[in-house]
Amino acid sequence: MSAWHERVLKDFMPELARLWIVTDPDDVLLDGGLLAELRQRGFDVLSFDDSVAFRAELDGRYRSEWSQGRIGPATAVILHLKSDDASRLPWDYLQSGRIVRLSLADLFPKLAPGVVRQLGVEHLERLFDAQSNHAAQVLGEAETKNFVLTHIFRLSPHLIGDVKDLWRELLRLNYHGDELPAVLAAHVQAVLVRLDTFRGLPIASLFGSRTLVLRVLQDAWYKYLASAGATVARIGEPLSDEYAGAIRVPFDDPGIWSTVDSMFLEGTLHPVHVKGLPPELPRRLHVGAVQSEADLRGLVEEGLKALGGEMPSEHASHRDWFLYAAKLGELLSRFHGLDNASFESVRQDVEALQSSADHRLQEWVRYHYADLPSLSAVKAPVMVHHIPRFLAMRRDAGEAKIALLVFDGLAVDQWARIREHVVAGIPNVSFDEAACFAWLPTLTSVSRQAIFSGLKPREFDSSIETTAQEPSLWSRFWADQGLRANEVFFQKGIKRIDQLDELTSTLSSPAIKLAGIVVDMVDELVHDAQLGKRGVAHLLNLWCQTGVVDRLFTRLHELGYHVYVTADHGNVDAVGSGRINQGVAPEIRGERVRTYRSAVLLEESAAAYPGSVNMQLPGLPPDFLPLFAGPRSAFVTKGEQLVVHGGISVEELIVPFVKVKQAGFVG
Repeated sequence: MSAWHERVLKDFMPELARLWIVTDPDDVLLDGGLLAELRQRGFDVLSFDDSVAFRAELDGRYRSEWSQGRIGPATAVILHLKSDDASRLPWDYLQSGRIVRLSLADLFPKLAPGVVRQLGVEHLERLFDAQSNHAAQVLGEAETKNFVLTHIFRLSPHLIGDVKDLWRELLRLNYHGDELPAVLAAHVQAVLVRLDTFRGLPIASLFGSRTLVLRVLQDAWYKYLASAGATVARIGEPLSDEYAGAIRVPFDDPGIWSTVDSMFLEGTLHPVHVKGLPPELPRRLHVGAVQSEADLRGLVEEGLKALGGEMPSEHASHRDWFLYAAKLGELLSRFHGLDNASFESVRQDVEALQSSADHRLQEWVRYHYADLPSLSAVKAPVMVHHIPRFLAMRRDAGEAKIALLVFDGLAVDQWARIREHVVAGIPNVSFDEAACFAWLPTLTSVSRQAIFSGLKPREFDSSIETTAQEPSLWSRFWADQGLRANEVFFQKGIKRIDQLDELTSTLSSPAIKLAGIVVDMVDELVHDAQLGKRGVAHLLNLWCQTGVVDRLFTRLHELGYHVYVTADHGNVDAVGSGRINQGVAPEIRGERVRTYRSAVLLEESAAAYPGSVNMQLPGLPPDFLPLFAGPRSAFVTKGEQLVVHGGISVEELIVPFVKVKQAGFVG
């Protein structure tokens, strides 16, 4: 066990008490590694967000078992309180609970707490080690900023002397999915603007926004090729003059290009379609330009090699899987866009990568999925049921009107395709792209209800096999946040452009503050798919060409909404392994999983299908028992090919969570 784990968990011994109370205003405990260690010791961690819901879970799932001499789901329960004041808790909890107080000021006594609080919990273990090994005395705020930059982000702004240095550091951070907290980004800018080279550049914005760095790089690449004499097919509008200086990226520098090259291959950056590259352009730069179908196929082939070598391990963090899923989605989007000959030439290699990734994720899920519901969602939701609470925090931060668009059944590769259509159709659009985990089983009635309720599935047990309660669950969540019924809107069934006039007319009401909208077209295309996900990709292109997504985003922005996009689950190509004649599936076509109310039936079916997966999962009702089909297979007629969801794969389980922004509007 690491020194950090020992320090934070030193007081936690389940035999000392059944109920523990942890005051933790900085969410120190809500780290995957710490939660996994607590689970191994016999603890379950429950957030104290709602006193009624907490008591129902504590009494119903734990105390009822303990009172009968059984261990129950866990030996002890930790009440996690996001506050340093436990006095507001019920009296009986305070009398029976063992209190532990966690504070960043106590854990990092040599560092300025205001700076440490800006870091995500994923950085605290390394910072604790750095403090132990390198902080000889108490550091002030400026010294702490430099300390954190040096030991956590491996960045020293005082060593950045020119534009090449700047872009090497930005690319290094960006490639690993990092961006600096605002307080550190501002500190880097304060250091760099002392040099004439950097005056006028949006240094803090670049270091603080991975999305902006990608936009600047993409735009700079267009300009670089055009200045070299290539005829460039631009998609989207150029960046504003505010970033003109930052756009001069020295792509011909080998140290910079080595990272940019990888970003093109993995899909983080998008190669530009060109007509005729000048002969003097170095051959190594050609990876960022597409002239023919052979170039597209080459990108897929090289992308396969890159992703095959960086697949997350069983011990990876959920953030590692988010990054990998995004890259896999870009690769699959390119793959589905190839012509028939190219598609078939790489098909087996793509399927082998998908199979390996799914196997690795399934093993990861066995060990780490149980920790996900408890992770902190302050910076971004980790699971889809975190989304409403995250949006509530965004309202508290000033986003007065919010529209959440749930694209039913949208996989990461299909989002990549929609995004490219939107970029081509809307001036100055940009995306803050993240991801989150759907609920298992990845069925609409399970995962989409979790989105609109903010609850774990066992908390809506009575409606887990239907979506009929979504409007009331959505309204109830926001009522608990203080909104009136007329301030909350819900609608599903959005598919066509002719529905938008009525929708936007309703949403123009100044009373509405929160809109939850289900866009159903993707799920319909999936369930009617005759030609696999490649056919879905083609139909998705046709649907996007109607302009429905562009207009939906633009009209919401015009009405003053902050627009967020997510999905309840994704989808995969699968082949039938044979039908099971027992059990009840919540969805007719969701044939990647069957659910049972009887453990006996579950075990019989699992024995009848040796390739199936029977896995204990958190958050489900105790009598809602899933049996998953084997890898890329479905419980349908043997040999039948179809596009389905419900199971455990990267494309089903990890879904987009995106903020859509358009220059000139809110956001």
